Amino acid sequence: MGKDNNPRVDDDNTFRAFVNALYNTIDAPVTYFREKIVEPNQKKYPWYHQKYRRVPTIDQCYDDDVVCDFEANQQFKRDRAVDSEILGILRQRYEDCMIYEHPDHATACVPLWKKYKESEEAWFIKYGDLGAYGDARKAYMKQKHRMIWERRHGSLSSLTG
Repeated sequence: MGKDNNPRVDDDNTFRAFVNALYNTIDAPVTYFREKIVEPNQKKYPWYHQKYRRVPTIDQCYDDDVVCDFEANQQFKRDRAVDSEILGILRQRYEDCMIYEHPDHATACVPLWKKYKESEEAWFIKYGDLGAYGDARKAYMKQKHRMIWERRHGSLSSLTG
C-alpha cells in the first residue's frame, strides 16, 4: 500500500503517475462537492413519488369552505389515480403470471387472481359508478348510502357469497 493508505500500488512509471495526478486534479473537486454539499442536502425518503401531506377529507370540511373542498377533491383525485395504478399493476402481474406459467397457470396464478379480484372489488366499492367527473363529495355520498343500505338489509358480501 501507498503512504496514504491508498489501495493502489505505487508505481515507478512516470506516465502512470502523471495520469493519476491529472485524474486526481479533475476528480478531487467533483468528489468533494458531491460528498460534502450534494449528498448531505438531498432528501432521503424510501418512495419515488412526491408525497403530499394529507388534508382534511370532505366530511371534515364545512359546507361553505371552498378551499377545504378543493383540497379534498385534489386529494381524492390523487388517491384515485394511485389506486388505479395499483390495480393496473396487479392486473399486469396476473397477466404476466399467466404467460409465464402457461400450462399450469390455472393453479399457479390463483393467489394473484384472488388478490386482483379483492382489490378490484374494493376499488369499485369506493370509485365505481362515479363517472368521469366523480369527486370527493359524490364518493362520500355513495359511501353513506351504502352504509345505510347495509344497516337496513345486511352486508352485501353475505348476500353474494
